Amino acid sequence: MEKSITQDAISTILKTPSPDSSDIPDLVLQVLDLKSIGPNGNRYKCVVSDGKMKLQTALPSSMASDIALGNLQNLGLIRVLDYTINDIKNEKCLIVTKFEVVTAMLEKEVVNESQKEETGGLLEKEIVDEAQKTETGIIVKSKQDVGIILKPKQDIVAKSAAQIIHEQHENMAPTARMAMTRRVHPLVSLNPYQGNWTIKVRLTNKGNLRSYMNARGAGHVFNVELTDQDGTQIQATMFNEAAQKFYNKFELGKCYFISKGALRLANKQYKTVQNDYEMTLSENSEVEEVTGEGTFVPETKFNFVQIDQLGPYVNGRELVDVVGVVQNVSSSMSIRRKINNETIPKRDITIADDSKKTVVVSLWNDLATGIGQELLDIADTAPIVALRSLKVGEFQGVSLSSLTKSTVLINPDIPEAKKLRTWYTSEGKGTSMDSIGSGVSSKSGSRSMYADRVFLSHITSNTSLGDDKSQFFSVKAIISFIKSDQTMWFRACKTCSKKVTETIGSGYWCESCQKDDADSSLRYVMAMKIFDPSGEAWVSVFNEQATSIMGCSADELEKMKSQDPDSFHLKLKEATWTPYLLRVGVTQNEYMNQKRQRISVKIIAPIDFVAESKFLLEEISKLQAS
Repeated sequence: MEKSITQDAISTILKTPSPDSSDIPDLVLQVLDLKSIGPNGNRYKCVVSDGKMKLQTALPSSMASDIALGNLQNLGLIRVLDYTINDIKNEKCLIVTKFEVVTAMLEKEVVNESQKEETGGLLEKEIVDEAQKTETGIIVKSKQDVGIILKPKQDIVAKSAAQIIHEQHENMAPTARMAMTRRVHPLVSLNPYQGNWTIKVRLTNKGNLRSYMNARGAGHVFNVELTDQDGTQIQATMFNEAAQKFYNKFELGKCYFISKGALRLANKQYKTVQNDYEMTLSENSEVEEVTGEGTFVPETKFNFVQIDQLGPYVNGRELVDVVGVVQNVSSSMSIRRKINNETIPKRDITIADDSKKTVVVSLWNDLATGIGQELLDIADTAPIVALRSLKVGEFQGVSLSSLTKSTVLINPDIPEAKKLRTWYTSEGKGTSMDSIGSGVSSKSGSRSMYADRVFLSHITSNTSLGDDKSQFFSVKAIISFIKSDQTMWFRACKTCSKKVTETIGSGYWCESCQKDDADSSLRYVMAMKIFDPSGEAWVSVFNEQATSIMGCSADELEKMKSQDPDSFHLKLKEATWTPYLLRVGVTQNEYMNQKRQRISVKIIAPIDFVAESKFLLEEISKLQAS
């Protein structure tokens, strides 16, 4: 059993910390203390042993699936085919970039008996987890507890990207050969405590060059996503001089050598790839295009969330990916930013999925004018769209908004899109679907309905609420009055639900769709008075929420009003004096040169008395604790 392990393999590795892949000898080691690491458990670390010495090791993420399937377990044997040694605070850590499994698992740990007799006990290495960023040296102890720290001398020549390219041009060697003979670090081996490194990566996503303003003044920033040959991704950010220097240099799909960058822990609010670290490139960083490499953009990876499950993400930091069938595309509109008075284009699309819910996605800037126009042109064909890195907001209950890093694919060739197309063709096309904001279940909307709970007096007494931007609150209130002596609905386009105007003769004109239609539908826009123990307030209620309250559509109520006024007034009376949970938005409108507070109902739901009781008990516990 001992003969299966290469004798003195770890000593050989430490003497050659940066070998050429063609010169690596046969190195068979035993795996001990195999553990998963990372937020998703998709990476593994272990301790490798040659029977005499042990060394902390990181295994490549590309083998995570094999390990998860049990093809490699504790006490198993591996043959190391490629590796590098990292210095972590002047101590050694083995980064295995390629290996093959020799034996899935042995019965016990292999120990060199002669070494045990020499020292009177088993040699032992004290290893501290690299993730804790403390010492990870190889410590060998004798029976007398005399510690000897083995630090094999090594001569590492760190080469920048510029040096590598210069040598390539001098030798006239192809880039592929240069990459094999020079040490290029895999992304999985990088950490914030490393010194010099060079990576070879492909640019798989490039953001827009953006301007910003903060307390230190104005600046520029842009992000890119980089992928190495193992499929590991990392996000790189450049500010100011670096952003100006590298924005035109980086081209989507091309391959680059990059050095002199810095790593830090990734900010979960802004990261778009599965990596614990993010990279920052300064004006002193070196970026060189790899010649002789083809240009291609790898397939975009998605982590889809169903539309009816978007509730818990509202106003959260986590971005989401969605896939859906396009139901409606609005015309492009211009929105003026308050911060700098800049006008930017916006376009809304409505998508649906097999949860039978719809959601509005706001596309901004180039996505609104480019992809958005393309969707408008083919809207009649109900295209499938896959959208990546969207922000979830509270507008109309739940809504989605694109960012500069967002990606939109039309009719993508992915399994989720094919499944959705099959559902829509066979069933979804004729199915009635509701907006996710119209009736939120406790599972998908518990965050929205129970967050920021206030009394009405908190809103009405603070007249400055909503002055700079809309603010949102949850209230539990009762409808006491529905105003029926003013317009309760408006005529809307059956395609986009926007307001239409009656044309001369017959029919209706939709400015949004730019077309005439022989028919239209009514949509609610109602004023209601609500109250709670602290006071009362007037609120605006729109179609989905009003339909839920009234129990009938605006067309049905209008018909009732014209044909049976008594039934109409009875319907209004039945809709009052019922308690609801309301999610409201507060804004400031200007009327006759005076600012007025406007409260709009975004979500309405009947009270779930079990959930409400739990919420009240939690509030009581907080009061008792204070």
